[in-house]
Amino acid sequence: MVSAPNLAVDRALKSLGKNIELARRRRGLSQADLASRMGISVSTVRRLEDGSQGTALIYLASALEVFGDLEKLSLLMDTQTDSVGLALMDAELPTRIHSKRRGTPIAF
Repeated sequence: MVSAPNLAVDRALKSLGKNIELARRRRGLSQADLASRMGISVSTVRRLEDGSQGTALIYLASALEVFGDLEKLSLLMDTQTDSVGLALMDAELPTRIHSKRRGTPIAF
């Protein structure tokens, strides 16, 4: 059983569902067409477009693949653009770095 998401999560899921519906309609696909291309049922497409909280992530990835936008999935939590995570890591950096005593310098 899936617990109820908070209001912000629910709104984000609904917005994502509407965007999937809009992408489908712009491509001239019916829900049945999209379901066929994804290899799922029409009712699953409806739940995806409704932003249903219980819809599996695999269906989002499959829809993105049909739309030719699968690479966008990897951008959702791209660690290279995670400003909060990078700021937290930078805050933990030492202020001074002492060199290790070696006979030969380290080349970069």
